[in-house]
Amino acid sequence: MIWLFDLDNTLHNASLAIFPEISANMNAFLSVCMKENGDIYLSAEAANQLRIEYWKRFGATLLGISKVLDQRARDFLEAAHRFHDLKSLLSAERGLPVLFRKLPGRKVLLTNSAYRYSADILKLLGVHQFFEKHIAIESMRVFGKFEPKPSGKFFRKLLAMLKVRPEDCVLVEDNIHILKKAKAMGMKTVLVTRYLDRGRFSQHSYPYPSGKRQAGRPAFIDLKMTSVRRLTHYLERFC
Repeated sequence: MIWLFDLDNTLHNASLAIFPEISANMNAFLSVCMKENGDIYLSAEAANQLRIEYWKRFGATLLGISKVLDQRARDFLEAAHRFHDLKSLLSAERGLPVLFRKLPGRKVLLTNSAYRYSADILKLLGVHQFFEKHIAIESMRVFGKFEPKPSGKFFRKLLAMLKVRPEDCVLVEDNIHILKKAKAMGMKTVLVTRYLDRGRFSQHSYPYPSGKRQAGRPAFIDLKMTSVRRLTHYLERFC
């Protein structure tokens, strides 16, 4: 069994303080880029709308940057994930190291966030040593093009790289669109709902908020839980 874990809003509450800061960083980057490209300088509001437009149109703001502004993807990632004090922004449940210590099987981090940022978060959470692989958005490329979650092309590449069958994988995520794609490919799926209410909503992560926690359990979700720490209570469903 191999566990594929998302990071933001699955292992910690990114929407509370981290996502708003990333969104502000993205907006500032877009304003500067538009000016450098000879376009008019964007106001904070206009940059925010452009960022959301990129997300809706391409599925990830980084893809918009990559396609529209070409070679600025690396600069964008670095600027977007620049924090004065990341530790002060982190909000997470206690006991995550205990969860990973008890959880049998291989563990891989699979995040649409930047590598350096996600590595820092794992260390702050005290769980970095439990993952055999750490796959961030920089590595989610197929034939040189960015293909972040929920790209089927990337998922197929991932399965080949890990040398596993989809039915041997469990994806633990807060994003139902990504989980739906994983289920269609044959993986088992776990939805974590703890940080999905509107009070913790951030347009950086969810451009289409539901306005409330996910009701019921869609057919493509094998297990739905409020906290990832409860995962060890349901091992018989996967092992």
